[in-house]
Amino acid sequence: GGGAADRTAGAGPAAASAPVPAVEKWTPPLSTRGRYVVDADGDRFKLKAGNWHGASGTWTGSGSPDEPSDNHAGEKSDRMPLGLDRAPVGEIVEGFRDLGLNTVRLPFSNEMIHDERPVADASVAANPQLKGKTPLQVYDAAVEALTDAGFAVILNNHTNTTRWCCGVDGNERWNASRSTGEWEDDWLFMARRYRDNPRVAGADLYNEVRRSVLDDPNWGLGDGHDWFAASQHLGDRILQEANPELLVIVEGINWTGVPVDGLPHGRPTLEPVRHLSHTLVRSGKLVYSAHFYDYTGPQHSGASGPGETSDPRYRDFGREELYDVLRRQALYVASEQDRHFTAPVWISEFGAGSREEAGSKQRAWFENFTDFLAETDADFAYWPLVGWQEQREENGWALLHWDSAGRRTSVLDGGDWRADAWRRLTGAQGRTGQVPPADRWSMLSPDHGDFVQSLRMRERPDWDEGARKAACPDDQRLAGLAHSGARGLCTDTGERGGLAAADGATEAVGDERHVGDEDWAPGYTKLQCAAGQFVTGYAVRGGTVSSALCAEAERELPGGGRAVRFGDGDDRPAEAKGGDFAHGHHKGQCADDEYAAGVAFTTRAGSSGGPEALLCRKLR
Repeated sequence: GGGAADRTAGAGPAAASAPVPAVEKWTPPLSTRGRYVVDADGDRFKLKAGNWHGASGTWTGSGSPDEPSDNHAGEKSDRMPLGLDRAPVGEIVEGFRDLGLNTVRLPFSNEMIHDERPVADASVAANPQLKGKTPLQVYDAAVEALTDAGFAVILNNHTNTTRWCCGVDGNERWNASRSTGEWEDDWLFMARRYRDNPRVAGADLYNEVRRSVLDDPNWGLGDGHDWFAASQHLGDRILQEANPELLVIVEGINWTGVPVDGLPHGRPTLEPVRHLSHTLVRSGKLVYSAHFYDYTGPQHSGASGPGETSDPRYRDFGREELYDVLRRQALYVASEQDRHFTAPVWISEFGAGSREEAGSKQRAWFENFTDFLAETDADFAYWPLVGWQEQREENGWALLHWDSAGRRTSVLDGGDWRADAWRRLTGAQGRTGQVPPADRWSMLSPDHGDFVQSLRMRERPDWDEGARKAACPDDQRLAGLAHSGARGLCTDTGERGGLAAADGATEAVGDERHVGDEDWAPGYTKLQCAAGQFVTGYAVRGGTVSSALCAEAERELPGGGRAVRFGDGDDRPAEAKGGDFAHGHHKGQCADDEYAAGVAFTTRAGSSGGPEALLCRKLR
């Protein structure tokens, strides 16, 4: 036997006595404040993570899944986290701690969840306690070992089927090999399964959504390939029905178009978020993610040979140009504050070849990319953590390799060109300690149906049957509306925690019953809240306003107010926060120290019936 130090290649007395870095102490659950993930004490919890792959599959799709040569890089994972045949699970987890990590992204496949075949004894030879278990039970054991050691675990639905990702392989979309309903059911099952383990901290909804042979995914079209709508719907269901404490992690779109020069194609990544972002039923739970590898590019799929285009790869960019591209495609979400889209961005996959990597462009890219992560204080997860080796000949990009005798080598053991960059990244001085609460700005987008983000209203009868309805999360109030397109903006600025009374009383106002003597929008129909109420939602029929949803405030609210008119152009405060919540449409917005108390519109000839004015009153 012997301990981990005894079985680490090159370990001597100094190595054996070296202290093992402890996973930093943190208090679950995790949530977000602006661009940062924080723990339950409000302290910054930077996701310093890696991917422990295998349970999502390593079979290449041809030949036999049981033949090592038919598995990616010869790694026959047998539907389990890799390496359990070579090292005890505790030793593997200790290796992650040695690398300076605090979080593990743990991929799984939908097929793995339902696979009731026991794993082969040889596949868990170093972990005899796992003999006879199903792949899901082995996954349970990996989760338990990680969380017992203090790690945060992010569950990642990597594939539909248990095979290697990510080409045209039946795993292109969340519903490529199963229905959206089955995908949601599997996620609710997984979220509930680990609900009592508070260090299971997040749900990474699907990996590298991309084009199939015939069809693209999209961001907001409202059809069966709409990744925005699918992830929004499932994220709400997880938080409402399964586990309200999980972070909901949404990756951008990895690839659209036909990879042929002259035809439209590219990697949208998180660029669509600028104009259409998620608003979950529980605030402070959304994280966006993106993947970057040297061999892909903003318009390059990463293919070599068939499917390869002449577009530049990320490794073809110089340092400053690379930085500009990374900001445009992903990191703007975290760097631009007080926007409807502002959220942490987790670079949940990146990596580079290990000791045998000879390409100067690849090496330069890795140095530049890790420097970018360090300089921007970005959350990250390396791909992959675990790989195989024989006689120090390694089969892939892993940071830790085990041979068939159970001997380990690490990126930090010497001789690995990535070591200095890795040390700089994990040791970078980012923000630590308390993160003050941040104002929340959220988009309402009832583009194709209801967008009711209030948990209270979801439990109540339909307040305007037949109309498309939108409502702010319960801790926010309506701050702005678009004249057309039905988009809205919510916030808690100036009243953190929300204005609503404890009983959450609301009134749907579809007429002028509460309009007093002062006509704040002459000639317009005014849907005005009663004294002591504020607007928290609205409904439309076609393009016409149908009703305003008014919520009772927990305290007395000032009256009076002013009209903000936006039928013919924007009327928003100077230095307005929230960002462009209705791109291409005229918008009106109350000031940060105001609340909306009414909506006005007209259906006279030439008018659409869309919102044209807001009644804005002081909060205090």
